[in-house]
Amino acid sequence: MTMTLVIAGLLGAAFGAMLDRIGATNPNWIGRMLTLTDTNLMKTILVAIGTAAILIFAGQIYGLVDVGHMSVKAAHVGVLLGGAILGFGWAIAGYCPGTGLCALAVGRIDALFFVAGGLVGAAGFMISYPFWESIGFLNGEKWTLGAIPGADYPAAIPALPGDLAGIAMGAVFILIAVLLPRRIIGRNAARAAEAAAAGRADPAE
Repeated sequence: MTMTLVIAGLLGAAFGAMLDRIGATNPNWIGRMLTLTDTNLMKTILVAIGTAAILIFAGQIYGLVDVGHMSVKAAHVGVLLGGAILGFGWAIAGYCPGTGLCALAVGRIDALFFVAGGLVGAAGFMISYPFWESIGFLNGEKWTLGAIPGADYPAAIPALPGDLAGIAMGAVFILIAVLLPRRIIGRNAARAAEAAAAGRADPAE
């Protein structure tokens, strides 16, 4: 157990360091990504998701990854509503839960208020959980796009091998990242990105 915690801590620290390195702890970079004025961070995220998907699903095919360790979230109204609220809050604050904690770790004061607000929101959800459950917001079913051997979940397309679908989706994510232009909106986006890069290391920015 102790070694597991140590490994988890080291991996978490490395992941947080990478998030800071690519600019994910800077709300200015997040804002430019969401407004499509600079897609560098978006391209990095797409490559990361695509690479992880390919490695995980290929690992399952060759028996290197135990499908029993995979967790599938149930699809219900609560997930859709929660995702919308998360996205809205991410756009306003410039942080998601993971990047907010990393930003706090590197000394950004604004991240302190974000993390505090997240804890208050989580507490509010815990208190109101029985209500959301009673109105059916949390009732749903776990399913996958394709069939995954060893997983007891119904597949939307039973004839489609789930592992191959996962690899294909990962490849599509990487392809999108490669083809995506650096900026989609704003003629001054490149100049703004250079200015943000020059001040990214300042924790007080």
